[in-house]
Amino acid sequence: MINNDVLRSVRYMLDLPDGRLPSIVALAGLEVAPADIDAFLKKDDEACYRDCPDKVMAHFLDGLVLHLRGRDESRPMPPVAKRVSNNLVLKKLRVAFELRDDDLHAILAAAGFPLSKSELTALFRKPEHPNYRPCGDQLLRHFLRGLTQRLRG
Repeated sequence: MINNDVLRSVRYMLDLPDGRLPSIVALAGLEVAPADIDAFLKKDDEACYRDCPDKVMAHFLDGLVLHLRGRDESRPMPPVAKRVSNNLVLKKLRVAFELRDDDLHAILAAAGFPLSKSELTALFRKPEHPNYRPCGDQLLRHFLRGLTQRLRG
């Protein structure tokens, strides 16, 4: 899924003002100009649209975890991912919103995309694992839609 779509979805889901997004990215250690965030939030057919790079998206997801859950001073910050996949987005959102397996099943079922327990756990495995399953765009879209319904009502 395109990073810009994920950024727009999470912004809408949490009802965040545009000015709040640069500060969330900054929590993870990357300074981004508000004008850049505005360009990332535009639709791809609008003027001044820019693709959101993986570096910004990775810092945004890490910053979102810190924004929603706070920083654990007893642990060092984990390294920021170089490449953002749908699986990583799913993992980071799961951590940020403190979702358990039951929550994930309920969210996906409410969005009309039920998964079995084994299918769901395969999404959170390491890519080297034989039972790893890549998260498709459709699954991530349904998850974001279901999570938005859950949070916004």
